[in-house]
Amino acid sequence: MRAAREQVAALHTELVRYGLVVWTGGNVSGRVPGEDLFVIKPSGVDYDVLAPEDMILCTLEGEVVAGSLGSERSPSSDTAAHAYVYRNMPEVGGVVHTHSTYATAWAARAEAVPCVITAMADEFGGEIPVGPFAIIGDDSIGRGIVATLTGHRSRAVLMQNHGVFTIGKDARDAVKAAVMAEDVARTVHIARQGGAPVPIPQDAIDSLFDRYQNVYGQNPEGSLA
Repeated sequence: MRAAREQVAALHTELVRYGLVVWTGGNVSGRVPGEDLFVIKPSGVDYDVLAPEDMILCTLEGEVVAGSLGSERSPSSDTAAHAYVYRNMPEVGGVVHTHSTYATAWAARAEAVPCVITAMADEFGGEIPVGPFAIIGDDSIGRGIVATLTGHRSRAVLMQNHGVFTIGKDARDAVKAAVMAEDVARTVHIARQGGAPVPIPQDAIDSLFDRYQNVYGQNPEGSLA
């Protein structure tokens, strides 16, 4: 439990470091290994004062665990969405939400980011898809995330008119996906200023994705999907 709190608290600094959030927007959550629980940041708290003891413990129904550390605070307004993802995608160990500038600009157009650079093929196995418009407050956003990403290679979804949600094997993996989603959204946007980007053939996307997920690095573990 302590390890999950420490990891999730520390990962919020990465959102700031990579310029993915402003003010108190955005959030990271992480599943507690071996438990039907997850931890998530409190609502409306500045990033520079977040500590492990501020992380709020929730059930997979999105309910705060009474009497737990931090339970006197309100959890993130996106808690219901995170909970829905954990309930319906048991392979997911972390969820991240940001309003990062370039990726959210694609979401504002309800336009998927096309797979036109090898970094996208490596990380997402194709395009970053668009999820449906949904209002914050209940599990509507979570339903859209699950419906869009189930069976999809991408670990990122652009929720229409809203922002970015990413999933991962754990919270750190989901943060990496959020960082990479913004990076490729920016690159493809810039590429389009000079003309139409050139698509990557599907067989090459498949090959790049397989290599990156299963060969690249020190301890490849395969894709989440």
